[in-house]
Order: sequence, then C-alpha cells, then structure tokens
Amino acid sequence: MIRSANPDTIRPYLADASNLSGGYASEVVFPENEKEVIQVLDEACRAGAPVTIAGNGTGLVGARIPFGGIVLSTEKLGGLRKIYQDGKGFGYAVTGPASTLRALQEAVSARGLLYPPDPTEQSAFIGASVATNASGSRTFKYGATRRWVKRIRVVLATGDILELHRGEFVADTEGRISLKGARNSFELKLPQYRMPEGKHSGGYYIAPGMSALDLFVGSEGTLGVITEVDVELIPRPQGILSGVVFFTCEEDAWQFAYHARGESLENRASHRRDRIDASALEYFDSRSLEILRSAYSQIPQNAQGALFFEQEVQPQSEKSITEQWYRLCKRHQSLFDQSWFCKSTKEHAEFRVFRHAIPVLVNRILKQYRQMKIGTDFTVPNTRFFDLFLLYRRSLRDSGLRYCIFGHIADNHLHVNIIPQNDQEAGRAWQLYRKIARQIIEWGGTISAEHGVGKIKREYLLDMFGQSGLREMAVIKKELDPCVILGRGNIIPEELLLR
Repeated sequence: MIRSANPDTIRPYLADASNLSGGYASEVVFPENEKEVIQVLDEACRAGAPVTIAGNGTGLVGARIPFGGIVLSTEKLGGLRKIYQDGKGFGYAVTGPASTLRALQEAVSARGLLYPPDPTEQSAFIGASVATNASGSRTFKYGATRRWVKRIRVVLATGDILELHRGEFVADTEGRISLKGARNSFELKLPQYRMPEGKHSGGYYIAPGMSALDLFVGSEGTLGVITEVDVELIPRPQGILSGVVFFTCEEDAWQFAYHARGESLENRASHRRDRIDASALEYFDSRSLEILRSAYSQIPQNAQGALFFEQEVQPQSEKSITEQWYRLCKRHQSLFDQSWFCKSTKEHAEFRVFRHAIPVLVNRILKQYRQMKIGTDFTVPNTRFFDLFLLYRRSLRDSGLRYCIFGHIADNHLHVNIIPQNDQEAGRAWQLYRKIARQIIEWGGTISAEHGVGKIKREYLLDMFGQSGLREMAVIKKELDPCVILGRGNIIPEELLLR
C-alpha cells in the first residue's frame, strides 16, 4: 500500500469539481485490496482520525474534500473484473470501484450490452456513482444508479466486510434491518422522515421493505468503503433516433417537453413499442443557447429555447416513430427546418456532446471570475412542472445575476447555474438559492436530485428533513461507524455526531 504525507501528493485530493476551497489532510493512502482498507480504518479508529473517501474528483458538492485526517483514494482498488451474459442478451458486470463509467460502457457495449444509467461525467468512478446514486439524461426511462445495482461489497469502519445482495437483509414492518459481519452484528432502525417525490439523492434512502444494499447507495462515503459492485446490463439498442429541436419561444419548448413526456409515459405503460417513448428529454433556455453559441455558431439566431430528445428504435419502426416526432415538433411551433435530427451514429454522438457542452462552458466562464458555480439540483413533483419554470423566471430575471437553465426536463429536474462575477454577487446568489430551495421543499421536492449533499448542501438537507431527520441518520451512521471517522462533514452536521 502506498501512503504519503507529501503536500504535493496530497494537493490533488483537496479539490473536486465543486471548487470548494480550504481542504487539508495529513496523509493520502492508496489501498489495493480489502485487507489494506481494513488496516487503514483500524488505524484511523484508534487515532480518531477522519477518513475521507476519494473517487475521481468529479463530484459537485465537495464530498471528497477533506478537512483534516486521511484521504483514502479508491483508484487502486480495481476496475472492471467480469461481464456475465445470458442467452437473452441481458447480463451483469462485476467491477471494482475504480472503473470509470466510460470504460464500463465501452466494455459492455463491445458485448452488445448497455449499462442504462447515464451520468453526465463519464470519467466518474463507478464506486462514486453508487455512493451518490448518480443519474443523468436517460434517468427518465431507466431510473438512477440505485435501480441497477444488484450487489455490493463494503468495508465498514469496524473492519467488517458486508456483502449485500438486492432482496436480502430487507427491512421488516417496523423499519428495522439486521446485519451481521465477521466482527459485529448491527441492528438498524430506519428514519421516519418522508422521502420527496421523484428523483432524489439527498441523505439516507428509506422505503418500506427496502434492501440493506439501498442504505449504502447514495450514502456518500459516510457508512463504508465500497470495494466491489455488480450492476445489471440490458441489450444495447439496435438504433437511436435523436434531435435538437429549436423554438422561438421558451414556453413552446416547455409545452413540447410536457407533451413528449406524457406520450412517452402513456406509450411505455401500454407497451406500445412503435410510438414515441423518449429515453432522454433535455432542455436549454435562451441563456444556455447564448453561451453555447460561442462553440456552436450554427444555432439559429432567433432560437430562444431548445430540447434534445433521444429514443431507442428498431429498424421496422424507425420511420413511423420519426414521423411522430416530426409531427410533435410542428404542432408546438418549433423551428423545424432549422432543427437538427440525427442521420447517423456519428451525428447522434455529436448531439450528446452538444448536450454536455453547457456545464463545461459555464465552468470556463467561472474560471475567468475565479468564482464557484452556484448550481441548483432541485426537482419537484409532476404537478409542479410549469410552476418550476415560472419560479425560476420570477426569481432570476430581476436579480441582476448572470445565469442559465438547462437539464433533465422530463424529470422536472432543471439545473440553474448562477454565474457570479465577484464575491458580492456570489453572496446575493446564495441568498436567492436558499429562497428557491425553501419553495422547492414546500412543494414536496428535493434539494438534491442527483449530485448528493456532501459538505455544500447540508444546511438545505436540514431544511428538508429537519433536526429530527438528521438525528435519525446520525443514529444509523454511529451504529455502522462507531468511531465516526468516515466522510466526516458529509450529509450530517458534525455536531450531531461528535456528542
């Protein structure tokens, strides 16, 4: 096992994509197997030293940034180990935590398979995507990471190794889960707070009859170190139809998305495979298009909104489904003749690059001002679909702040990126963020749909679940991590743990 107290070795682990500053650590360690993970955790428990688990640094909430103690990097704990495939084209992959999503997708694609979750950052480690319950553009059809995890191995701070399969160690009718490791037994009482509707990745997951596995998915390195994951795979689609549809009016884009989503859900429920059934619906407001024009001059100058859509198609139904999308575009006053529709695999890949370009360009602008992005990760129930747009418009247009809005419109999950140019604007932006967050919570939505809570969003999780909810999470954490060393500062305020 490599370990280093050299400041130059530690420095890269004091940052992630959140740009949270001020991190520090005494050492970074690189275990290569579970035995070495246990060794690190045993030493940390005896010393009372915090241990921050580090993936590939793609997180947006500062979860991997340490404020003291040891950094445990997962990068030497291994990547893809095995792909299993049945006779019907389905399968599963066994992987260590350090496989990137891109490497996993490329490997399974070569076998005619697909790992359905589609987080934006393909360089993220699979272990980190499980730890945050990551999601992305295809979540509308396939759900987030949780749905596709069938087994995990996790090392606890007690030195116990748990192997957890979906469907095993389920919660009883009173919300209790019993676990047994080689060293200790654990009796967990699930929290009683109400989970928000829809897409959610904030705090510990709870559901009636849930598997113990689901408690660790989305726990952001606070309960254990994930050392192996089995993820389910499906047959790779034979074909993909996609397009970027432009509109002269943002409201027309909203209506287009609303109807495309409705038709997709209805056809999916009725198993109509020759009808509209989007796997992804992604929105761009006028300010997003303004930023994108710096890299894509071919965007129509009169476009004020856009939607990227994607649907899997079979050769026999591609023509019919294409015509249905065309009719939907024309019905909602799109700039049809100036919109883009894929005619090849290469063009589809280019459309996906276009979809993912906006956060890259926003980060480039922020670097000019030396500011941290202030981005929302909120989602609301379906009944608040249009209310969400109006809330953002009302709150932002008169703020005097630069911003753009884009993201997963089919899940009522839009990313507002506020782009402050100085510290004063950043302060105003955070005040606005808090005001919007409170409204989202009042509507029954979540403050973290896919990025997790980390260190940056703890106060908003408190707004959502209250002191009682966070205390219930703290009880679970202290049962599994009695030394309170793992992921200190993530999700749960330290004052609730160090009493």
